[in-house]
Amino acid sequence: MKPLLQVFEVTKTFDAGGKPVRALDGVSFSVSAGECLAIVGESGSGKSTIANIVLGIYQPTSGALLFQDKELPDVRPLALKQAIQLVQQNPLSSLNPRRSVGASIRLALDVHGIGDRAGRKARVGELLEEVGLPADYASRSPAALSGGQRQRVAIARALACRSELLVLDEPTSALDVLVQARVLKLLADIRQARRLTYIFITHDLTVVRNIADRVAVFEKGRLVEIAPTAELFANPTHPYTRRLISAVPVTSRREAELRDRLQEPLDADL
Repeated sequence: MKPLLQVFEVTKTFDAGGKPVRALDGVSFSVSAGECLAIVGESGSGKSTIANIVLGIYQPTSGALLFQDKELPDVRPLALKQAIQLVQQNPLSSLNPRRSVGASIRLALDVHGIGDRAGRKARVGELLEEVGLPADYASRSPAALSGGQRQRVAIARALACRSELLVLDEPTSALDVLVQARVLKLLADIRQARRLTYIFITHDLTVVRNIADRVAVFEKGRLVEIAPTAELFANPTHPYTRRLISAVPVTSRREAELRDRLQEPLDADL
């Protein structure tokens, strides 16, 4: 399958009080169109740094990124910002508390000039329904919603941009298992329906095993292993990967519950 995103020998060095700290060291990988690539690793492994570089928030110290076979510039034009969108870990902090849910979603439509002005209100309702929320939730404030509902709003806002690549930064880590399963199933269904591509940043290997096509393992700024999910869990080759996987029970009660929830019909946590 043709790569949508290609990362070549990316290095990132930060200045920490006059001392250089290398957060990424020669990282290379690709993400195929329609794929879900999970990036895993402990705190400080570099997984959030590479996510921010893909989004254009950080600039690489060296190396290059290609999106649809074209190099990603340091200053992203609006079209590229539209194509590559972020879903954050904590939607409450990413949603303006002074804006209604509908206003937050509509802002994405306004900024990117999507649709005509008259049709954008209707489009907001359609997007809410696509993520499993009633259209009339547009009038509610983010504070009036549950954590799972706010995450659905954040997903709807990203979808409003007609994005092709979603960078999901620990999108379910703050949710309980039941709500987490619903959001993960929603993401899986949307990816299939829209043929989207995901980069899924997480430390939770239970989630990885249930959603990712491939897994990239980061340790201290280096990509130490990348493989299809089933292969990586069955036969990890790098000592660090083996250590991560050994800490997760093969059939934990939590994983069994999550797997069962993912097989249930999709409904919203209303």
